[in-house]
Amino acid sequence: MDFALGEEQTAIYDMARAFGAEHIAPHARQWEADGTIPRDLWPRAAELGFGGLYVGEDSGGVGLTRLDATLVFEALSMACPSVAAFLSIHNMCAAMLDRYGSEALKDRYLAPALSMETILSYCLTEPGSGSDAAALKTRAVRTDSGWRLNGTKAFISGGGYSDAYVVMCRTGEDGPRGISAMVVEDGAPGLSFGALEDKMGWRSQPTRQVQLDDCDIPTENLLGDEGNGFRYAMSGLDGGRLNIAACSLGAAQAALDSTLTYMAERRAFGRPISEFQALQFRLADLEIELQAARVFLRQAAWLLDTGDPAASKHCAMAKKFVTEAGSRVADQCLQLHGGYGYLADYGVEKIVRDLRVHQILEGTNEIMRLITARHMLAP
Repeated sequence: MDFALGEEQTAIYDMARAFGAEHIAPHARQWEADGTIPRDLWPRAAELGFGGLYVGEDSGGVGLTRLDATLVFEALSMACPSVAAFLSIHNMCAAMLDRYGSEALKDRYLAPALSMETILSYCLTEPGSGSDAAALKTRAVRTDSGWRLNGTKAFISGGGYSDAYVVMCRTGEDGPRGISAMVVEDGAPGLSFGALEDKMGWRSQPTRQVQLDDCDIPTENLLGDEGNGFRYAMSGLDGGRLNIAACSLGAAQAALDSTLTYMAERRAFGRPISEFQALQFRLADLEIELQAARVFLRQAAWLLDTGDPAASKHCAMAKKFVTEAGSRVADQCLQLHGGYGYLADYGVEKIVRDLRVHQILEGTNEIMRLITARHMLAP
């Protein structure tokens, strides 16, 4: 059993980290203040293949394994977890197009998604259906020219910013079997957006409600087969849970790295605070927790890549463990900075705020426990 990254994997990680350090980290605070990510970032990311990380090579993507993709998101999150997580959402949508879309749909949306001229958003959650996603109410009915959608999607990263939206909507009976997936292009008649949400973290991501009022789309914008949308939506979530865990891991590592630097420079009682044994013990605990989280995450990603029957359970467990570990580490790093940790100049308070939502999205950590228990109790 080899726990070391291969040469290619190390190169992938180093490339993503260098990109984040040059193009994201110096601007992260300003983008947070602006409440948006400049569009010119994305074509530069696409030059490295970041627009289609696990889109097949035959479709123009990079075709990374899910383990390799976690390395990208871990590295990018050391610069800014908000930007990295936004890229993860785009990649989830691109992979759905690649896996389930018709050739016509791919020709229209996938190629520009890979170059990131087209940014994609994922629309599943609604005001009345979060964890109970299969209870969604947004409905699509057939028309002479295609489909007409009515409903509201909530907490949509990229709402009013993205160029196309992968929307889960009801075309049939209640429950998951009545749900289909459709692509709604920005500018479609009947598509509008709510006000910009004022969030605790992820503030560089524009987040709004997506409103569909007699929104007409062409017949060919149905993604895959009618009635299979919920299965398509869920198929991306195991990988999405790994990605968001990787974002927690990378950001927490960045917080710990900055804390080590701060403690070596900060002096109290005549010596650097890094020399106090009580604080050294706390540093050791943070390092142990992050190393355990990293191994757990990569094991889950490997199981998903190999098609192991227990992969979904391990992805859920890793998401729960790593996101909570990341938040604990970031919070303790703020504490070790003292009052300076509470100031925006030091960057740690942003990490604390950004990571908190990771325990909620891609399935709450309560749902991760439920998934784990169901697998344990299955006959």
